[in-house]
Amino acid sequence: MKVENEATQQTPDSNDKKSSCNKSFPSLATCWGILLLIMLLRFYISTVLEKQIANLTAETQMLKKKNEELETEKKNLTEIMQQMMTSWSDFNVSRAQWSIDAYCPKENNNRKCNRCQAGWDHVESSCYATNDADRDQWKTWEEARQICRGKISDLVVVINDEEKSWTYDENKGYWIGLRVEDGKWKWLDGRNLNNSSWIDLLSPSDGHCAISVQDKRFKSVSCNEKNRWICKKKALSV
Repeated sequence: MKVENEATQQTPDSNDKKSSCNKSFPSLATCWGILLLIMLLRFYISTVLEKQIANLTAETQMLKKKNEELETEKKNLTEIMQQMMTSWSDFNVSRAQWSIDAYCPKENNNRKCNRCQAGWDHVESSCYATNDADRDQWKTWEEARQICRGKISDLVVVINDEEKSWTYDENKGYWIGLRVEDGKWKWLDGRNLNNSSWIDLLSPSDGHCAISVQDKRFKSVSCNEKNRWICKKKALSV
């Protein structure tokens, strides 16, 4: 009986030890749960990284393509600039040759230079071209100016009384480089007209330009009216 009691007394201690042992180790389900969580995290991180790598690869390819396009554009622009420089050089040579031929025409293999080219009148330091076109060839002020500029000149800017008067026909004058801007008479060189004896300064109207009439003051007319014109440019120093 004593032995049985001892055995009976030892049973609780054994159970406590087993319970304590079981509590010191996680269960198999817990281990599988942790393992599954780790696998899910690895899968998520791997997926995110792969997506980021794919995006970076796509951006790299896009930047590479853009760089190739920029290099091609740079090459094309360089070729255009070279062509422009060549064309500009050729243009300058042609223009220089034109100037030589215009001002220094060759006669009998010799060149004689003049201050003004043929068809232009030389007065002091300027050259003048009086365009006595037929009536059906008369131009508006702007059209006349464009023709002058095409001849490397401009409508005449009058600086003294000697320049002020030109021949006329049937009271028709010649366009000069004077027009109304912001309610004021202004020359093409930017100067204001301040001489009241040359034109009426009291009531300049926008849209009006001046014509020169012999022995009279300048006359204010609509810039859209058609008249003859006078071009002026600097004479060649020889």
